Amino acid sequence: MNVMAACDSNMRFLYVLPGWEGSSSDSRVLRNALERADRFEVPLGKYYLVDAGYTNGPGYLAPYRSTRYHLKEWAAQGNNPTNYKELFNLRHSKEWNVIEWTFGLLKKRWAILRGPSFYGIKVQVYTFKS
Repeated sequence: MNVMAACDSNMRFLYVLPGWEGSSSDSRVLRNALERADRFEVPLGKYYLVDAGYTNGPGYLAPYRSTRYHLKEWAAQGNNPTNYKELFNLRHSKEWNVIEWTFGLLKKRWAILRGPSFYGIKVQVYTFKS
């Protein structure tokens, strides 16, 4: 199941949209979240960091493609950013770690989230929303 979720820097979920099949593209799920009655909204003047599966848009900041990104790449090479794209990606990566930690803790707490589900998509959505 594909789940779109937004978290803040304090590891709190602000919005969750479950129910999409795993093969659904990130951009398609986001479009649906923006069109729904309980739609996902970005506060005026604020931005959400998104991963490379999304594109930049009003309220969303994705990393630059084809530019160093992961923190491991920086540590292994011991280099500093050489241009604005590398600097942006380095800072994006550091902030994105909060999202990774949030989902990591969620999976650590709830073992059922670590592997494929034996239940149908409707049961999964019902369970997730409960």
